[in-house]
Amino acid sequence: MLRVVLVRPEIPWNTGNVGRTCAAAGAALHLVAPLGFSLAERRLRRAGLDYWERLKPVVHESLDSFLAALPAGDGVLAFSAEGAGTHWQAPYRADSWLVFGGESSGLPPELRARWRERLYRVPMAAGERSLNLSTAAAVVLYEARRALGGAAPWDQGPTRA
Repeated sequence: MLRVVLVRPEIPWNTGNVGRTCAAAGAALHLVAPLGFSLAERRLRRAGLDYWERLKPVVHESLDSFLAALPAGDGVLAFSAEGAGTHWQAPYRADSWLVFGGESSGLPPELRARWRERLYRVPMAAGERSLNLSTAAAVVLYEARRALGGAAPWDQGPTRA
């Protein structure tokens, strides 16, 4: 199963939107504390809608506890504006951990250094500041799905608009 990891997310509705996207794409959501909000916040639950209860995100109490929980041969792909390659070049696996940083500071410097060879970016027009975290996570998650063979096994056709 693909896993989306948000390291120190700060904005509840972004995290809620990422959670909804994970549920729709059949991915797990991991959150690395400290979080900039409470998981009980109404804005978070509203953004995640009814997906939140089914999603059951895994919360890691610290960066160290998250790193300790990664299995050997962890399949980490980290995303930052500083990535040398693009998300189209990332070597996705069915068990990849797609790691993103928080909204204001991005992926922590120690993780960018640790995963320098596995650091990718979502390309943007020159001079643009950044993509919203939930948008970047959705772009990467669905590219991973496409690269791994397209639609999820449960896909029954067009979605409702």
